[in-house]
Amino acid sequence: MKSKVKRVLILSVLLIFLIGSVASFAASYTYSIGGMAQDSPDAYSPLTTINSLSIGLEVNLNNPTDIVADDDGNLYIADPKNNRIVVLDEYYSLMFEISTFKNDLGAGDDALLNCSGVFVWEGLEVSDDGSYTPAKYIYVADTGNRRIVVFDENGGYVRIVGEPSSDIFDEGQLYTPTALAVDSTGRMYVVSTSTYQGIISLSSDGEFEQFVGAQKASYSAWDLFWRKFQTAEQIAASEQIISSEYNNITIDEKDFIYITTNSTDESDRAGAISSKSSDYAPVKRLNTAGTDIMKRNGFFSPAGEVDYVERAFDGSPTGVSDIVDVGLGPEGIWSIIDSKRSRVYTYDDNGELLFAYGDRGVQLGNIQTVGAVIYQGEKMILLDTSNSSFTVYDLTDYGELLLSAIRHNNDREYSVAEDDWQQILSKNNNFDAAYVGLGKAYYRQGEWEKSMEYYQKAYNTADYSTSFANWRKEVVSKYIALIPIIIIVICVLIYLFFRYAGKVNRRAAVSGKKKTLWEELMYAFHVIFHPFDGFWDLKHEKRGSVRAALIILALTVLAFAYQSVGQSYLFSPRGGYSNLFFQLAALIIPLLLFVTANWCFTTLFEGEGSFKDVFIASCYSLTPIILIIPAATIMTHFVTASETGFVSLAIGICYVWLGLLLFFGTMVTHDYSLTKNIGTILATIVGMCVIMFICVLFSNLLIKMMSFVSNLISEIQFRM
Repeated sequence: MKSKVKRVLILSVLLIFLIGSVASFAASYTYSIGGMAQDSPDAYSPLTTINSLSIGLEVNLNNPTDIVADDDGNLYIADPKNNRIVVLDEYYSLMFEISTFKNDLGAGDDALLNCSGVFVWEGLEVSDDGSYTPAKYIYVADTGNRRIVVFDENGGYVRIVGEPSSDIFDEGQLYTPTALAVDSTGRMYVVSTSTYQGIISLSSDGEFEQFVGAQKASYSAWDLFWRKFQTAEQIAASEQIISSEYNNITIDEKDFIYITTNSTDESDRAGAISSKSSDYAPVKRLNTAGTDIMKRNGFFSPAGEVDYVERAFDGSPTGVSDIVDVGLGPEGIWSIIDSKRSRVYTYDDNGELLFAYGDRGVQLGNIQTVGAVIYQGEKMILLDTSNSSFTVYDLTDYGELLLSAIRHNNDREYSVAEDDWQQILSKNNNFDAAYVGLGKAYYRQGEWEKSMEYYQKAYNTADYSTSFANWRKEVVSKYIALIPIIIIVICVLIYLFFRYAGKVNRRAAVSGKKKTLWEELMYAFHVIFHPFDGFWDLKHEKRGSVRAALIILALTVLAFAYQSVGQSYLFSPRGGYSNLFFQLAALIIPLLLFVTANWCFTTLFEGEGSFKDVFIASCYSLTPIILIIPAATIMTHFVTASETGFVSLAIGICYVWLGLLLFFGTMVTHDYSLTKNIGTILATIVGMCVIMFICVLFSNLLIKMMSFVSNLISEIQFRM
C-alpha cells in the first residue's frame, strides 16, 4: 500500500514538472465591434530564443534597445550598455561587432557611447563614373556622443553626422538621438529625446531641414481658459511644456515614416483608441511633409489594447498600451508592441487588426519586456530587453493562409484570394477582415447583394454603402418607369389625407356638438400648421381632450420604437432593439417633468393654463414626430452613407418644429407675451433640473431607509 502511494506521489510530481515544462504561449485574439476579445488561431508560433550564448558572444548582451534586419536577413542589435552594435547573419551567428573605429581625424580610439538605435540603409549610389552601384550602410544613433555614425556593410567607418545647428533647439534642450531612419535619397529622420517639436529631418549631408510631424499639444479645460489671457510668448512657452516627444521610428519602401509615442496623456491615448483622428494616436504614418496618412478603417484605431481594463482578469497589467516600436512586415502588414504587456498587435494596410498575441513570462514565446519588433522575411522577431535575448516566431498554417490571402488581394488575384478568405473563415469565423475580403471579391464581380452581405457581417459601413449605391442604381434602372408613379401616388395620398383632415376640422368647428375622439385626433393636424388659433381653440373651445392626448403620446412612443428597430444597416450597424417600456419612460418622464415644472412656475407667474391644459397642449405638440420620424426611418433604406444628411435634416426639422409648437403652445395656453414666455420656458428648464435632483435625493434616502430596516430586522432575528 505504501509503495502504491509512493508511486502515485512520484507520478504526480513528474506530471507537475511535465506540465510546467511545456511551452505556454499566449493565445491570439482579435476584437469585435463591441470591444470584446475574440479568440483566433495563432498566426505566429515561437520557433526559438536566441541569447548571448547561442550567438557566441564573449561579452553578453546587456539590455539591448534596438534590433533591425537587412534584405539578406542579417540582424543588427544595439547594445548601448556595452557601447557596441552586434551584427549577426541570417542564422543568428556572430559576424562582427562595431565598437571602436578610426574617425576622420585619424584617431583610432574613437568609440560609440550608449548607442541606442541602429538603421540599415540599402540602395543605389552614384559612382564616380556616373553609374549606379548597390550600397549598404549602417547608421548608428550614438546617443552618448550626441551624433550619428555611419559605417559600411563590413563595419568600416564612413563618416560622422554631428549635432545639427544648436539654434534649432530651445534653451536647455539637448540633441540626444535615440532612433533614426533613412529614406531612399539618404535623408535622415532622427528621434531625439526631449525634442517636442517633432522628428528632426536632416539632409543626406547632415544639414538640418525641418521638424516633421509635431505632436498635437494636449490642453486641459483650465489651460484652454487661461490661454485666453496669455501673451503669444506665454502660449509658446506652455506648448513646450505640454507637447510630447516620439520614442521610435522606421520607414517603408515608399519612404513613408512610421513613428510611435507613449508620452502623451493616458486619457488622450485612451480616446485615440476609438477615434479615427491622428491627434493623439500612439502610432502614425507620415509622408515627407509630416502629414499623417495612416488608414484607420478597423473597429478601433491602431493603438494596442482595446479592452485595457477588463482584460486584467488574467493578471495582466491594466491601463492604455505603451507603444514603443513598429515593425514592417510583408504585403503591407505591420506590427506595434506594447511594452506594458509585452504584446504584439498586427494590422493590415487598412489599419484593421489581424491578430494580437503575447504576454509576459519565461516560457518559449512569451517576453519579459519587449523592446523592439522586426520582420526577418516572413519571420517575426521580438527583442527582450530584460533577458537580453530575442525570440524568433514563424508563420503557422493559419498565418501562411492569411498572408496568402493578403498577397493575392494585393496582386489583384481576387478569385484566388476569395478561396483563401473562405478557408480562413472555416478556421476563424470571427475574423472580420476575411468577411471584408470576400465582400471586395464579390464587389469586383458585380455581385452587389453578396458583397453587401459580407460587408454587413464585418460591420464595414463604408464599403457596404458603395455596394449599396451600385445595387440601388441597378434597381432604379430596372424600375425607372415605376418610380415616378409611386412618388406621385404617395404625394396624392398625403394631399388627400390632409384635405380630409381639414374637412373634418371645419365640420367639427361649426357642428356645435360634442367632439368625437376621431375629430379630436384630426384636430392635431390643424394645430401643427396653425399654432396660435389652434392652441387657443384647443383650450377654450375644447377641441382636444386627455384621451386624444394619450393616444398621440402612445403613437409617439411607437414612432420612436419603430425608429430603433426599423433603420437601415447604414444607420444602425449593430442592429436595433426596442424595449417599449424604455421608450415609454424616455418620453413620458421628460414630458411630465416639463408639464409639472411649467405648471408650477406659471401658477406663480399668473398663467391661465391648468395642469390638464399644459399636458394636452404638450402632447398635441408631439404630432410632428408621428409624421416625420417613421418617414425618416423608411428613408434610411434608400440613401447611401454620403446622403445621410437628408435624413438628419428631416429629423432636425422635426425637432425644431416640436420645439416651436411647445413654445407657442405654452404662450397661448397661459396667455403670455413673447418675452414673458421666454422667461417662463427658461424657468421651466431650471425647474425640471430641480425636480430631478429632488427625485434622486429622495430615492437615495428611500434606499438607505429600506437598507436600515432590512438590517434592523436581520439583527432582531439574529438576537432572537
